[in-house]
Amino acid sequence: MKSRVGVIGGGPAGIMAAGEASKRGHDVVLLEKNNQLGKKLFITGKGRCNITNAAPIEEFFDNIVTNKNFLYSSLYTFDNNGIIDLLNKYGLSTKVERGNRVFPESDKSSDVIKAFKRYLAQWGVDIRLNSDVSHIKYDGESFTVYLRDGNEHQFDKLILTTGGKSYPATGSTGDGYSFAKSLGHTVTDLRPSLVPIELNDEWVKDLMGLSLRNVALTAYKGKKEVHSEFGEMVFTHYGISGPIVLSMSNYVNSIKSNLALTLDLKPALDVEKLDARIVRDFNQFSNKQLKNALNDLLPQRLIPWIIEASGIYPDKVVHQITKDERESLVHSLKNFSLHFKGFRPLEEGIVTSGGINVKEINPSTMESKIIPGLFFAGEIIDVDALTGGYNLQIAYSTGYLAGINV
Repeated sequence: MKSRVGVIGGGPAGIMAAGEASKRGHDVVLLEKNNQLGKKLFITGKGRCNITNAAPIEEFFDNIVTNKNFLYSSLYTFDNNGIIDLLNKYGLSTKVERGNRVFPESDKSSDVIKAFKRYLAQWGVDIRLNSDVSHIKYDGESFTVYLRDGNEHQFDKLILTTGGKSYPATGSTGDGYSFAKSLGHTVTDLRPSLVPIELNDEWVKDLMGLSLRNVALTAYKGKKEVHSEFGEMVFTHYGISGPIVLSMSNYVNSIKSNLALTLDLKPALDVEKLDARIVRDFNQFSNKQLKNALNDLLPQRLIPWIIEASGIYPDKVVHQITKDERESLVHSLKNFSLHFKGFRPLEEGIVTSGGINVKEINPSTMESKIIPGLFFAGEIIDVDALTGGYNLQIAYSTGYLAGINV
């Protein structure tokens, strides 16, 4: 039966929900508070838009951190091939890069938006830009959506795709959470996800901009290891960022206290092999001071801080260093302590961790279990994943499921 359907939020989830609902004969109005669709899409992948990931869909679940089981229906109903085929159909050529990341061939996120606009245009979606929703009322049968400019809309069915609370400049200001609460839904704790980490160590300011490759970052709660990541990171004026730090934040952002971090600067070498490597360097530079003998092992800016952590006098001549001191140096290289202060603000997270409680949503349809005719899709739901196109795919897949079931 034909319904009047409202979709609030013109990001990837909202675009898919609106297009698929309209395709099935419904009268669809897409309300977007910004003056353009997909504002957050424009900035993803550093402005190139990491559309999705080309890995087999079963591998997606290894990269989903929160409530992966909830997403089986949506990801298998509309997978990564589905979104690539759709965008190809509407004029976008794509390419696959390192880590199976899928980008537009043009490297322009604006071309992704253009393809989505052609898709919405073909199916006759009524797009209303600059439509900032203030509140929603449900009378038991239909929804009234009130805009801040005084206008209002009546809908038989409503799909909330307002995003999270990260990157508020793109319109993700958390409105959808208050709408959902007013309609009887609960919202889990909101935390920044894929977010840099602040440290209490003053010395990080001296290392600002220094990138490290092939290092291992490990988090502990008390003495128990929680998670470890291997790869690249960078020091900032407030702490650390980069791929392994952002991924780490997903796994530890719920830990409120006793979080400790250590950095293994040589994870490819065990203690014995690293010691042997240092012995070789010490033999080569035996008459140098320690502070001038580690350039082959470490970036120069990091050397003073590793020496300080080891407790060895930096001006000590290498051939005078004892075995115990050398073992202390090895320990510092393998267990360099970073003193956790906190996460950068929620607004700086790439995605929001937390959202509408998945127990209140039917995973096969994205319909509310509390209010019939109310649907959710995208980041507003309590689901999140690692970087690499996975979060955007969740948005398309849940949006698609809501659109076909409305």
